[in-house]
Amino acid sequence: MTDDVAVLGAGMHPWGKWGRNFVEYGVAAARAALADAGLEWRDIGSIVGADTVRGGYPGYVAGATFAKALGWQGARVASVYAACASGAQAVNTARAQILSGLADVVLVVGADAAPKGFFRPAGGDRPDDPDWLRFRVLGATNPTYFGLYARRRMAVHGDTPEDFAQVKVKNSALGALNPNARYRKAVTADEVAASAVVADPLRLLDICATSDGGAALVLSGMDFARRHGVADPVRIRAVSTVTPRYPNTVLDLPDIATDSAAAVHPAAETFRQSIARAAYEEAGVAPEDLSFAEVYDLSTALELQWYEDLGLCGEGEAAKLLREGTTALGGRIPVNTSGGLASFGEAVPAQAIAQVCELTWQLRGAARDRQVAGARVGIAANQGLFGHGSAVVAVR
Repeated sequence: MTDDVAVLGAGMHPWGKWGRNFVEYGVAAARAALADAGLEWRDIGSIVGADTVRGGYPGYVAGATFAKALGWQGARVASVYAACASGAQAVNTARAQILSGLADVVLVVGADAAPKGFFRPAGGDRPDDPDWLRFRVLGATNPTYFGLYARRRMAVHGDTPEDFAQVKVKNSALGALNPNARYRKAVTADEVAASAVVADPLRLLDICATSDGGAALVLSGMDFARRHGVADPVRIRAVSTVTPRYPNTVLDLPDIATDSAAAVHPAAETFRQSIARAAYEEAGVAPEDLSFAEVYDLSTALELQWYEDLGLCGEGEAAKLLREGTTALGGRIPVNTSGGLASFGEAVPAQAIAQVCELTWQLRGAARDRQVAGARVGIAANQGLFGHGSAVVAVR
């Protein structure tokens, strides 16, 4: 176990399609987080930016771009890119600086202005790039992968399209209560079923959109927090950034083939299971200690998979957990109280930071109509392309 890091401030720019530069979203989120922390930008010793990548060029570069936009003041700077795990990697970088004594207080920022439609690779030929290959060789857009994963759950565990639709129903009801969400309208199972098929069996409302948005956190050491007058802050207790183990026998983007297990026994756990286990071990908690979870619902079927990967239930039991209302607000372990990506869409570098914002507000008891009663321990989990693990455990 490592020392805790305090979350002094959390801020967001609402998700949507605003047609502005990503820097504006990041600066708005940063200023909101600073105001929440009761600090000025000049008080910050370091800034860590989670990069967005467009056309193969990373975010202008994000850490220094945000520092310039806020006003040069000499702070240390770092920029991190790990696709959808960028935010958690940025939090981990900030935490390392704080625990090593390089900075007392660090601002973490991520923002994006995503293109409309599905994500696609940058132009040019890159046969050594697995992300390029899965688009160009297989035609495997993100929704194709989501659909294959849904089909796998149907074949292996007996999940149904009706089960997937109930994930959207649950998350949209919570997103309707979140002022930062892009989609603030509860939908019904009939509305999900009536939406267009995108990648059978998944329909349009089963799949998250691409969005603009930003999120930011102000992190500090516990001594700084106490000097600042915050005696009992939300604390980050673990950040998991593990990689997969050979042989990887479950398809995960951007891989286009599983490793051979003919001569080597598969690892005892999948990649996503190992992300959660590492976070639990570092934090000194177990799944039964969780009050709630924020997971990476790129599609409705993938949310169900996270229930099992986080140890909230046994293998193949996720749909049952959902049907029983266990993961709804008021259930034993609410999942995606923010509304999830179903309600926000993808603003890639900001996503994992936004998850920690939700952990913070829930653990403070400040989530209003979305509040989980008595929340004490929360986990945020997702993964990034190329084997970037991403999970954060926060406590109060």
